Amino acid sequence: MNVSEELIREIVTKVLQESAGAPAADFEKHVDPSGIIGIKTSTVRCEPFGQDGVTLKDVVTLEEAPRMGCGIMELDHTSFEWTLTYDEYDFVIDGTLEIEIDGRVVVGRPGDIIYIPKNSRIHFQTPDKTRYAYFVYPANWQTLNG
Repeated sequence: MNVSEELIREIVTKVLQESAGAPAADFEKHVDPSGIIGIKTSTVRCEPFGQDGVTLKDVVTLEEAPRMGCGIMELDHTSFEWTLTYDEYDFVIDGTLEIEIDGRVVVGRPGDIIYIPKNSRIHFQTPDKTRYAYFVYPANWQTLNG
């Protein structure tokens, strides 16, 4: 049997996470000892967030990435208002992401990136099922909006 170095590293990482009390990720994620993190976004399953049609999943912990946060969000034919207390980039994976601000709408489609500056009062809206990756600074965005 030929066991790869990558498989051994994944097993050791999982054992260390479990022994430290950290839950194992419920999606494919590789944390290299250097601090580099690889995430298979297609394996991320989002969880309900605040209202019907809105789900998300943070994919890095504050321990792994204390300065920048990252996650996947899905909006399904819905809209909601939000005031950002942090800077955010959104990378559209699937669907159409519309961000309304001051009566204007910025539209993002698969492959597009949208930047939303701190203190923006916006209205997220989607005419379809949309999936996008968000990147936030600082990393503790939920605490800042909580």
